[in-house]
Amino acid sequence: MTSTFQGIEIGKRAVVAHQQAIGTTGHNLSNMNTEGYSRQRVEFSAFEPIYLPGLEREETPGQIGQGVSIERIGRLRDELLDQQIVAKASTEGYWEARNPYVRLLEQVYHEVGDTSVRGRMDEFWVSWQELAAYPADTSSRTEVVERGKTLVYAVNSRYDSLKGIQNMVEQDIVMGVRQVNDYSRQIAALNKDIQRIQAQGDNPNDLMDRRDLLVDKLSALIDITVDRRDPDEFMVHTAGMILVQGQIGREFTLERIQGSEYSRVLWSEPRQEIRFGNGSLAALFELRDTTIESEIRSLDNFTMNFMDLVNEVHREAYGLNGSTGLDFFVERPYVTNVDGNYDRSGDGEYDSTYLFRINGTNKLELNAQTGLEGTITLSGPGGSTVEVSYYPTDTVSDIIARINNSGAETAARLNRNGMLQLKGTPALDRENPDFVIRHVEDSGYFLEGYAGLLNGRGVAAAFDWGGPGAVTALRGGAGDYAVAPTAHPSGWIEVNPALLKDVTSVAAGFGENGRAANPGNGEAAIAVANLRYDRVMVGKLQSFDEYFADAVGRIGALGKQSRDELETINETMKTLKEQRQSVAGVNLDEELSDLLRYQHGYNAAARFITVVNSMLDTLINRMGV
Repeated sequence: MTSTFQGIEIGKRAVVAHQQAIGTTGHNLSNMNTEGYSRQRVEFSAFEPIYLPGLEREETPGQIGQGVSIERIGRLRDELLDQQIVAKASTEGYWEARNPYVRLLEQVYHEVGDTSVRGRMDEFWVSWQELAAYPADTSSRTEVVERGKTLVYAVNSRYDSLKGIQNMVEQDIVMGVRQVNDYSRQIAALNKDIQRIQAQGDNPNDLMDRRDLLVDKLSALIDITVDRRDPDEFMVHTAGMILVQGQIGREFTLERIQGSEYSRVLWSEPRQEIRFGNGSLAALFELRDTTIESEIRSLDNFTMNFMDLVNEVHREAYGLNGSTGLDFFVERPYVTNVDGNYDRSGDGEYDSTYLFRINGTNKLELNAQTGLEGTITLSGPGGSTVEVSYYPTDTVSDIIARINNSGAETAARLNRNGMLQLKGTPALDRENPDFVIRHVEDSGYFLEGYAGLLNGRGVAAAFDWGGPGAVTALRGGAGDYAVAPTAHPSGWIEVNPALLKDVTSVAAGFGENGRAANPGNGEAAIAVANLRYDRVMVGKLQSFDEYFADAVGRIGALGKQSRDELETINETMKTLKEQRQSVAGVNLDEELSDLLRYQHGYNAAARFITVVNSMLDTLINRMGV
């Protein structure tokens, strides 16, 4: 027999259920503008009936219901859509981090008018043309010096701008790593709370929303994958390793790169370097170590060769006061030893040879066929070597072009006297110094007998920087090689103070038979001015004009790619987020509709309790005498 007060219990359950449903609707409405919030839905189910299937039961018509109960309050999420957003967010983070810095690079290179490096260099060449026309004029020399100073300032300013951007990227890397560590700790802490609440049979919807929001933010920083298969071991993976596992959140540490002012990222345990494949941190590392670093290397290469070529002419020429042997630009050697011997390990003993430039002793013709066959081996990026083969039908020009296009970190040209000249270029690997020739070897006779550069053939006669006294492998004397310069010449290039003090020391003409140049001789000034158009840049670029055109075109292409890629991924992410919002977002009309529905249910339950109460009042108080 059912209880007399069963109706009251059924009504109470209905009131409580609809009251909780109204509260959940209010919770949704209150958080409709909360970032990462997922709307929650109340799932009703019939309360267990009095009689369950069995052999013994009261003879009644069917099971007797006991009202309604709330099965669960769940949040509406599409996990497949969430996985897509996490996967795409790292790509969006990559381009969003990259785009502002590429814009800064565009501003550095898109200088206007005479204030640009290109404009200052044009003025520099024009001043030498004026000196060539008036070689005995002091005012023309003053103009050359002043134009040299303004050019130096422009080059220094560009280097400072690039270095400043690189330092800004380094600061963003440091802050990005701290954010990753913070998100990792927060996700692990939320996992702990979520596991404890789920163990009690509840749904920690708001905590899971906060965790998913942190995962979204983390995925913009680094490329991650999320494993939800085990509810007790919610895991986040990155770079093939586990970042978060349940209640454990691993962290990254920053370590200064040896010989650099910048940092690399290591796992705290084990201490091994990590490289991200995507996300804003991957973009920042690529910007710092590749994009901006390559621009600085390019500027350094331009500056070093420009300075070296002008000095090459100026040293051989005579000033109005009869001085000679002076450099127009100051060169700062990296080592003080005249043979380039250097203590790289720091143990007090010479263990390396740092040479920037080596010259052959034989005059060559660019279009002459060598009639020789062999393989030149040069140092390449990192610790690799590059082989350049030559054949009897090759001209000197062919071999030089093949060296410059080989990818070796050594470049070739004929100097103004027609001798083969090899120069070190900026090193791709930070562990190797810039502008240092590390290895030169020839299996044939081109570098030995033909160019007069090496003393012999093969490995035994090769020039190699990996020990002191490597100059013994060279055929020329001390005047046919130069030690390596201090790093980043674009940051320290300056006009020779001796010329600033006395402009009559500016050389304009070549002497003859050891005698000073005639005051009216402007051949040296013409030679310097002609560097503007000559094929003088070592490497793949042929002239200084090509350098400027290549630099502007390269940065322009980077800017267009960045903008296009960012626009594309933004549209993709917008579509995915709109799809997620349609599932998980709070819809005002729908919530208000639910609110009215639950209100009517609450009113009906209350009315039902009133009716039952009236029945009980009749039964208890009105039956009897």
